[in-house]
Amino acid sequence: MGHLNLPASKRSYRQWRLLDLVTAAFFGIVIIFFLMVFTPLGDSLAASGRQSLLLSTADPKQRYRLVSQVELGNHPQPIDACPADSVDHMPCEDPRRNSQLSREMNFYRERHCPLPEETPLCLIPPPNRYKIPVQWPESLHKIWHNNMPHNKIADRKGHQGWMKLEGPYFIFPGGGTMFPDGAEQYIEKLGQYIPITGDGAGTLRTALDMGCGVASFGGYLLAEGILTMSFAPRDSHKSQIQFALERGIPAFVAMLGTRRLPFPAFSFDLVHCSRCLIPFTNYNATYFIEVDRLLRPGGYLVISGPPVEWANQDKEWADLQGVARALCYELIAVDGNTAVWKKPAGDSCLPNQNEYGLELCEDSDDPNYAWYFKLKKCVTRTSSNGEYAVGTIPKWPDRLRKAPSRAIVMKNGFDLFEADTRRWARRVAYYKNSLSLRLGTPAVRNVMDMNAFFGGFAAALKSDPVWVMNVVPGRRPLTLPVIYDRGLIGLYHDWCEPFSTYPRSYDFIHVNGIESLIKHPGSGKTRCNLVDLMVEMDRILRPEGTVVVRDSPEVIDKVGRIARAIRWAYTVHEKEPESHGREKILVATKTFWTLPSASH
Repeated sequence: MGHLNLPASKRSYRQWRLLDLVTAAFFGIVIIFFLMVFTPLGDSLAASGRQSLLLSTADPKQRYRLVSQVELGNHPQPIDACPADSVDHMPCEDPRRNSQLSREMNFYRERHCPLPEETPLCLIPPPNRYKIPVQWPESLHKIWHNNMPHNKIADRKGHQGWMKLEGPYFIFPGGGTMFPDGAEQYIEKLGQYIPITGDGAGTLRTALDMGCGVASFGGYLLAEGILTMSFAPRDSHKSQIQFALERGIPAFVAMLGTRRLPFPAFSFDLVHCSRCLIPFTNYNATYFIEVDRLLRPGGYLVISGPPVEWANQDKEWADLQGVARALCYELIAVDGNTAVWKKPAGDSCLPNQNEYGLELCEDSDDPNYAWYFKLKKCVTRTSSNGEYAVGTIPKWPDRLRKAPSRAIVMKNGFDLFEADTRRWARRVAYYKNSLSLRLGTPAVRNVMDMNAFFGGFAAALKSDPVWVMNVVPGRRPLTLPVIYDRGLIGLYHDWCEPFSTYPRSYDFIHVNGIESLIKHPGSGKTRCNLVDLMVEMDRILRPEGTVVVRDSPEVIDKVGRIARAIRWAYTVHEKEPESHGREKILVATKTFWTLPSASH
């Protein structure tokens, strides 16, 4: 019997389905092949795949070999780019890692850094359609939206004057939750109670703004000659510090949780909290005690918002006043929901017994230790003669040039201070006149000195439209108090770890003695490697930003080899004629590169 041939229209549905699937699969493979071979998508997907694999299955031995090859100049290709979703990555403030940690005292919002072998060795790319930032002072009022296209704060806080989206820009009207009509009016109100303008100008120089939002308070204080260090955690607002830095306002990422903030004692002439929601009286007033450690004797504390005269917070407000009284703070004014206190200028008046159980710290306690240092529940002792007090130290700008008493942290400290000031004035002049660096031009606003010592480099830039983040390595002699006494700002940091800031924060990075940053100060043993350090420098440097490195010729050669691997263009120069030693100077520019699928 022959086979029965059915008409095509009567073939089974199953046969048609199989044929359709095979045909669709074939054409799909052909389309994907053409996309991968003949468009940038293939390169982008390949790079993303490589980095995703690197992020999830990094091999410590393979990573070590790569670092060694880069250091020796045996790695012919640039280090790979990180994936596109890492454009805002901060290794020590990674919510995926930190969300697994304890919530007690906001421990999970503090710094928690991965080990080097757990960190992918790749270069953070800029976001798609990134532009060179708007220059200062225009940047105080507007920035490019595409440089950080995060609309959450504008959507939620726009009605309070924080920021709003307007065409290709984010616009900053200057407001805040407690000053929606603008920081200028708010500062004018505070000027009724604290010396900001007029005869008081120059009395206050360094300020700390806790939970700063987009840092409009600190931005507008600059016009009064007050330099504010603003900080906030990486929280639900996500990018508030990133916005502040893009505006050209001093800021960094931090959380007041279980550790001291990375500043020495008596750093700030003014401490400000505008709805920062820090529970100052909790945990036996531990957070108020930390603020007291940081506030200079005779300085001012301003708290706006809860619990000051706030509905349903009568007990919290009473407790806050009680702790301040126990430390002999003078309540100068309560203006609406804003309270202003003045810290006593002399020796602490803390009695042996008080209702909050506050006690003075032991004489052996050094209040300047603040790198990964647990908060203490004791009150910092102050000098009996008031030598650090507001009103005793010279006004700004005179305090910049006068050697403060805390310079004695170093042997022959006063002489070292004077010599360091002269040396850096001479060196910065050489940078500008002979090396043609862009210091002093609108192209440079945010500057970092990675190894600041007494802050001589920053002091030499006083007349330039810049601010300088002076970093003192946490393992070195604690010279950061001298920097604050001069009226400059900075913090402690260990450069074997990533810095607490977003990518693309700084226009200009300066480092004197880069190799010393990765070595133990006592034994001289290497603690980490230059490749990781320079990859971190690249992360926080803006495209087309400048790096200046001073070190021995041998170290400069090594830095040059690594610079090629991280896509920096560089030149090497002789030191200024008046300087002694074997130093050379490397000047590098970070090239403006993008991921293959992006363009600028």
